[in-house]
Amino acid sequence: MNDGASRNANYYDLDDILIEEELVPVVFHKSANGVKVDPSAEKDCVEEGAKVELPFWLAQELYLRQAVSINVPACFNQKTRREIQADAANVDLRSRCQFFYEFGCKIAPLVGDRTIGKMLLSTFQMRYKDVLTKAHTVAYAVASKFLSVLTKEETNLYEAAQNSMAAFKKWRIGGPRFQRASVLGRKRKAIE
Repeated sequence: MNDGASRNANYYDLDDILIEEELVPVVFHKSANGVKVDPSAEKDCVEEGAKVELPFWLAQELYLRQAVSINVPACFNQKTRREIQADAANVDLRSRCQFFYEFGCKIAPLVGDRTIGKMLLSTFQMRYKDVLTKAHTVAYAVASKFLSVLTKEETNLYEAAQNSMAAFKKWRIGGPRFQRASVLGRKRKAIE
């Protein structure tokens, strides 16, 4: 699949649209006239070396045209990494980036930081068990507080675990049981 087709694969996906709106810090390599990045600016231009925050979709396009370099967003900075290493389960990832994992996968190749992928994997592994455990055991009042710190991906995992448990309980209480196959009730004809 070519690069353009892969970028358009999730064109109508609302979550993907929201991910593309995440702000990323960029540094302009070239000056650009007719561009007003800051509404309070007097001129409609961006100087070479200017540091601004742009939506990911725009930063990515400018990066592909070699007009900007993209810096690591704050949600993946060293402070966040230290907090995750200390106690991943209690870090409020949602306030940093609602789509923490998906955005991390999109930004990692553009910023040239190979450690982002490892950090995403270890963070997910550390939080995965906690999310599933709480999905099966936590009362509703406590769950709302817990859900407020989860990313969109973790919230989907939490809800899937709850739905799975509810379906299992429904089946166990009185859902469809195993049925005897119709072929087992027939007698074989005697061979003469």
